[in-house]
Amino acid sequence: MFFRKIFQQFLSFFARRVVKRYKPLVIGVTGSVGKSSTKEAIALALQDKFNLRCSFQSYNNEIGLPLTILGVDSPRKNIFKWLQLFFVIFKLLVFKIKYPQVLVLEMAADHPGDITYLTNIAPPQIGVLTAIDLAHTEFFKNIKAVAKEKFNIIKKLKDQDWAILNVDDPRVEQLKDRTSGKVLTFGLSPAADLQAIDVRIDQSLNSEGVPLLKGLLLKVKYKGNLVPLFLPRLINEAQIYSVLAGIAVGLSLGFNLIELTKSFSDYQVLPGRLQVIEGIKKSIILDDTYNSSPRAVQVALATLSKVEISSQSRKWVVLGDMLELGDLSKRAHQEIGEQVVKTNCDFLITVGSLSREILNRARELSFPIEKSFAFSNSLEAGRFLKKNIKKGDLILMKASQGIRLERAVKQIMSKPQKASQFLVRQSSSWK
Repeated sequence: MFFRKIFQQFLSFFARRVVKRYKPLVIGVTGSVGKSSTKEAIALALQDKFNLRCSFQSYNNEIGLPLTILGVDSPRKNIFKWLQLFFVIFKLLVFKIKYPQVLVLEMAADHPGDITYLTNIAPPQIGVLTAIDLAHTEFFKNIKAVAKEKFNIIKKLKDQDWAILNVDDPRVEQLKDRTSGKVLTFGLSPAADLQAIDVRIDQSLNSEGVPLLKGLLLKVKYKGNLVPLFLPRLINEAQIYSVLAGIAVGLSLGFNLIELTKSFSDYQVLPGRLQVIEGIKKSIILDDTYNSSPRAVQVALATLSKVEISSQSRKWVVLGDMLELGDLSKRAHQEIGEQVVKTNCDFLITVGSLSREILNRARELSFPIEKSFAFSNSLEAGRFLKKNIKKGDLILMKASQGIRLERAVKQIMSKPQKASQFLVRQSSSWK
């Protein structure tokens, strides 16, 4: 712990020096959900217009953010990477070299003060706030404390800076009058400056009754202009907010709406973010195993409800523990159990000890005992699914990172040899 603290201070000092010297446009992204997808969407919207760098993977904390600014991976215990780190710092501060014009930095808040710490290293000129929800709340007293922390992404914006805010989130919407920066809102509601309308899944059933999920169709509305947009291979409506945030950042910088929407014609869903994967026995997996929170589960369940299946097929909901919720954990899991009962699913599987609250609450509200199952780990759940799913079945898989539910996905995907391409946490360090 002592060494980590020294390393953290070392990185912070030199990252601040680099930002002050090269003066890149800093775009800070925070929120309880959708940070990584929003970061990628912003990068996609701007990549043809600037020399740009965005946070590596999930380098979004007091160690990862400075490493992104310096442009190096974590050295860990690799002596050669340590030498590389010192060389990069020396080169950046002694010589005037080519440096990115724009930094898109994901900023996470696991503890009070985290956002302030990160914005002191790299003060944003554009602050993007995705949502405020029960996620990583273990060290926060309540949701108000979370909102207070997230607000720091836009708290110090200057008059010429921009706050890009999700107006559909009431807690985010309330912050729009508390920043000195210019505000551009996005969302699905008419109150948004940049609005998505007529959203629907482009789907059908093939001759064998297997769902064909082609993508999302929508229209983007801004200042009276309406532009159609198709997002291939994407069915998660929550991802629309990431796309809208990316477009909004581009608009704040003066770029054209039509040009910006074209940037998303080949939008790629990040692994584990409600990605559609072919399963064994001609089933379909909705892989949402990257991480989990109450709001994210609710969105995933809502998406599952909108997907059409044949009368012979079934819908499975596989949910693991939602971690880092602290004292709010028990009730949050119970509320998801209530939501499951309202969802038109046929089977419920929970993985982990905390998610038993989901199962118990669902059963209390009449979900059939013979169609609900609990497992202690992902491999057990995967083996059960492998035996019991049938042709045309639709399987939603979602859990927090610590449950490692991607291991169950690998057991039931039709091409497990492509796991490294489609699944999260497939690097050697994770394995």
